[in-house]
Amino acid sequence: MVASPPDPRPHLVVVGNGMAGCRAVEEILARAPDRFRITIFGAEPRVNYNRIMLSPVLAGEKTFEDIIINGPDWYADNGIELISGDPVVGIDRAAKTVTAKSGIAISYDKLLIATGSDPFIIPVPGKDLPGVVTFRDLDDVDKMVAAAGLGGNAVVIGGGLLGLEAAHGLSLRGMQVTVLHLMPTLMERQLDEAAAWLLKTELERRGQTILTQADTAEIIGTNKVEGVRLKDGTEIPASIVVMAVGIRPSTILAKEAGLAVGRGIQVDDHMVSSDADILAVGECVEHDGQVYGLVAPLWEMCRSLADGLVGSENPYKGSVTSTKLKVSGIDLFSAGDFSGGEGCEDIVLRDATRGVYKRVIVKQDKIVGAVLYGDTADGNWYFDLLKKGEDITEIRDALIFGQAFASSGGATANPIDAVAALSDDAEICGCNGVSKGQVMACIAGGAQSLDAVRSGCKASASCGSCTGLVENLLALALGDKFAGERDNKPMCKCTSFTHEDVRAAILEKSLKEIPAVMQALSWSTPDGCSSCRPALNYYLLCAWPAEHKEDPQSRFVNERMHANIQKDGTYSVVPRMWGGVTTPKELRAIADAADKYGARMVKVTGGQRLDLFGIRKEDLPHIWADLNAAGMVSGHAYGKALRTVKTCVGSEWCRFGTQDSTGLGILLEQMTWGSWMPHKFKIAVSGCPRNCAEATIKDFGVICVDSGYELMVGGNGGIHLRGTDLLCKVATEEEALEYCGAFIQLYREEARYLDRTAPWIERVGLDYVKAKVVDDHEGRKALYGRFLHAQKYLQKDPWAERAAGKEAHLHQHIAEIRPFAVVGAH
Repeated sequence: MVASPPDPRPHLVVVGNGMAGCRAVEEILARAPDRFRITIFGAEPRVNYNRIMLSPVLAGEKTFEDIIINGPDWYADNGIELISGDPVVGIDRAAKTVTAKSGIAISYDKLLIATGSDPFIIPVPGKDLPGVVTFRDLDDVDKMVAAAGLGGNAVVIGGGLLGLEAAHGLSLRGMQVTVLHLMPTLMERQLDEAAAWLLKTELERRGQTILTQADTAEIIGTNKVEGVRLKDGTEIPASIVVMAVGIRPSTILAKEAGLAVGRGIQVDDHMVSSDADILAVGECVEHDGQVYGLVAPLWEMCRSLADGLVGSENPYKGSVTSTKLKVSGIDLFSAGDFSGGEGCEDIVLRDATRGVYKRVIVKQDKIVGAVLYGDTADGNWYFDLLKKGEDITEIRDALIFGQAFASSGGATANPIDAVAALSDDAEICGCNGVSKGQVMACIAGGAQSLDAVRSGCKASASCGSCTGLVENLLALALGDKFAGERDNKPMCKCTSFTHEDVRAAILEKSLKEIPAVMQALSWSTPDGCSSCRPALNYYLLCAWPAEHKEDPQSRFVNERMHANIQKDGTYSVVPRMWGGVTTPKELRAIADAADKYGARMVKVTGGQRLDLFGIRKEDLPHIWADLNAAGMVSGHAYGKALRTVKTCVGSEWCRFGTQDSTGLGILLEQMTWGSWMPHKFKIAVSGCPRNCAEATIKDFGVICVDSGYELMVGGNGGIHLRGTDLLCKVATEEEALEYCGAFIQLYREEARYLDRTAPWIERVGLDYVKAKVVDDHEGRKALYGRFLHAQKYLQKDPWAERAAGKEAHLHQHIAEIRPFAVVGAH
């Protein structure tokens, strides 16, 4: 056997498998794919992932698989040798070798240092106790998730970006969180006092305790963390303490190698260090006296580095940075210098009712800073004007109202026109450093959907805040050809099969549990992802209601907890009220439960029920038991299932009523409650065409008329309002129940998971639905029969153990509301 000749290409060794190191390699490969043979050392035993998306992972909104940037295939496809879990501990510049912790020594022709930064640990007694963690990598997230699983109190030291994101994640996981911040205002480097006050107020409203001007003296504990003591003597209990007070460039490797180091590894405009064969990039470097701890400068550095290596001129001249907070429900943007000073003018908009605050700082007719809270849609536009130093004289009067208003002379502008006005180098995706020009080039290269753009240039592939901009660019480039997501797109990145393919295979192959589906269809990710697992769990349940193997961990957190998690980490509990009808007994039970378990608000919902807010996680089983004792069951307000059946009083009380709408609504709810579906499902019954129950914006609506019942389908009262379509008219309650059950079963069997009825009907067409439910008599009977069959196994109350006599108790309670039989429901 003849040995392969050695690779003659110069060897590029990269120390650091993080975002900066791998992005630099991507930029080099894009310019000169065969220039180097490449080896990457990583300290973590993982592939490259998006570190700035650790906050959504901590919050439970994403999984590790969702934030991987470069999977194993990327390294293999590009011939890159990855040595993970083995940090480099020494550089020999004379021999041009690096040595890893394991003892491996590898020679280099060019060396790239991308070691990032190290978290700063304040030097107080107790800082080394078990339970003190930082927030820099996935291991830190795993420690916080484990601590949150035990409940209790958490203290986060640091009210900057990382600290607030850590506090948000721990709060969502049920911990009582206190944030300690040394300075008078939160995020003082990014926010002015007004915006910081709004942010603090919102976080406190969510249940966090925010202490500013809080100076930590000691972390208390014997063998583990037990609390924090401040210098004023205040003691705060804690089972975990998160240090998020700042970062420092990781320079020890460079220092020991004798490279020039100031605050960071000193580099020139092409990221070359004091050694011509050693480059550095990212948070570990110092350029022109500046160090950067945000992601956008990394992308600019990497482009200059790669251009320098291939002989192109693109010197790095420093970065103007912007900041966004990754806390769901809080929109915050900051850029440039907001401190003001001589020669600066403030343009301010405050809207207290909407919680909106905008401040643009102008100097010599140019934007030098911007702070936005509550409405950040124009953040990228302000940032683009700031970076380019454009004169804003002509649009000054409209500047604070945003791009659409300013660019149209004060008229309402189309958002497509707004993105059309952006320059090609305007930043669209800050997380991945993607400009408008790059997105448009990706679209011109064949990307005709949001997923294709995400795969092609990574815009909108991380936090998703720029998704609207990317969709507008797709609409700008493709015009009428852009119709949203492809109809035949794969179910997720784990498979090439569509939703329809997977559902067909589940039936054809008699697959009854998630691992069997993944095995039979050769899933590329052994355990699936957060997109496919809930869908598979539902498809199995729908296909085999009596035989499927339920996987509770593949449900969303609200469905696992049987309650809706709120912003402050508590839960809301919604007992079912049949057709919106209640009794004094139920009201007393609800009032007693609200008092007993400290509900902070009792709210009448749009679906004619009562919602108890502020219930602690540990109290959920107890409040369910108390409400069950009064004959009440879960309202499934958290589920991809029937939510409510809204009714008006109908002919029994109203002088305009034509039929007993309340009675029919109760019958429909008794038949359909507990039915799991692709998405939430709402029903309403109005007693006359005046439509007081708003039946024409529900998934299934009934309008009572003198001669019977008009059945409506496919309504949606959400962000994109859609009125219902007329399915048909029937004469009797029994027919209304049958058509409703058949329609639901068709939707359950054929819609994609997370499709509401409105987009499903728009995709398949109303005529198709009518053909299946109205025109095909036998087909309708079969659909209705399958629905009732499934209900025998699925119509269970998750709030109670199925104790003997419970069903009889429930039916006695129903009988008190309306004394007639339930048609086909039980």
